Amino acid sequence: MGMGIGMGLNLLLLLAMVATNILSLYHLSSTRSPTAAPSSSSNADVPDHLLHQLHTIRATISHLTRLRSSSSSSPSSAAVPPPELLLYARIAPIASACSDHPDLLHRYMNYTPFAPCPRDDARDVAEALILRGCHPLPRRRCFSPTVPKVPVALPSDPFSATLPDAAVLWPSSAACRSFSCLPPGLGFDTKVEATRFLVARSVLDLPLTQLLNLARSAGAAPIRLGLDVGGGTGTLAAQLRRLANATLLTTTLDLGAPYSEAAALRGVIPLHAPLQQRFPVQDGVLDLVRTGHAVNRWIPAPVLEFLLYDADRVLRPGGLLWVDHFFCRAGDLDALYVPMIARLGYRRIKWAVANKTDAGGLKNGEVYLTALLQKPLPAASVVKVSSN
Repeated sequence: MGMGIGMGLNLLLLLAMVATNILSLYHLSSTRSPTAAPSSSSNADVPDHLLHQLHTIRATISHLTRLRSSSSSSPSSAAVPPPELLLYARIAPIASACSDHPDLLHRYMNYTPFAPCPRDDARDVAEALILRGCHPLPRRRCFSPTVPKVPVALPSDPFSATLPDAAVLWPSSAACRSFSCLPPGLGFDTKVEATRFLVARSVLDLPLTQLLNLARSAGAAPIRLGLDVGGGTGTLAAQLRRLANATLLTTTLDLGAPYSEAAALRGVIPLHAPLQQRFPVQDGVLDLVRTGHAVNRWIPAPVLEFLLYDADRVLRPGGLLWVDHFFCRAGDLDALYVPMIARLGYRRIKWAVANKTDAGGLKNGEVYLTALLQKPLPAASVVKVSSN
């Protein structure tokens, strides 16, 4: 960093010296004739504006010289950014990493302005950039491609038997070009999704009727507004709208399948955002934040901690944080993740741990955690809101 500052100062100093020489040559060529005799009052025939420019440039050179001397003699005197800011820069805040991936960025930005955006692997390149922190993307002056034929009617039931394939702009290179050929376990089988969050199949599950009852007994306000982090095709949002007339935003990415389009077709608002992005939500307004299966041990610990504190930022006092099927190595749960969650100071309403029994869980000694936590209410400041 100090080397960069020094090079910048050297460049500015060089430009200032060149400008001084150019003005001096201009002055000599325009104010002296070949036969003119030397004069002791050399400034008498120099225009005022040239004198002013020369004085300004000389003052600039003196100032830059002092800056270069101070920066080279005491490099540690320069202000150092806070460590937390440097840490956040390394884990990709919005748009900071675009310059770190020039090849991907060049592929994405290789388009003709004021014309249709290219379709060639645009989705794959966009997802790759977003995952690396280059988001929002700077493609601003082309028209996004749309489906060739708009469906006459969209399903009013979020759990209708089929979703219209024609409403999705399927990638030209995709092997699967319909919802019916996508793996059911990814959340595209509406018959399976219609039963999710309604029945407890293990101690880790939290049926929505139980969630609403726990919220009520904990003194939380009715769940009206929420956020589902990594919510796939928006099933939780659809279920809570049915049961409690609640509005949930769903963050999702289209990694290999049209999650965003499926959520939108089901009447759910998809936020196309990576897990490391700050939630585009006002402070202290949500009743519920859920983190889904995508939030797990593969997320770097600083990113996960930022996510938890951003959930705290958007939750109102008394709001609920639902950590749903978070998985990690058994030894890391107590050593790393339980203290991380405990620093929030939230009240435990539900806390369940069980072994992860699939192939990956058995191989890596992993466990699941499901927790329902309540953000503290301000001391002695519970306000009753009239229902009238």
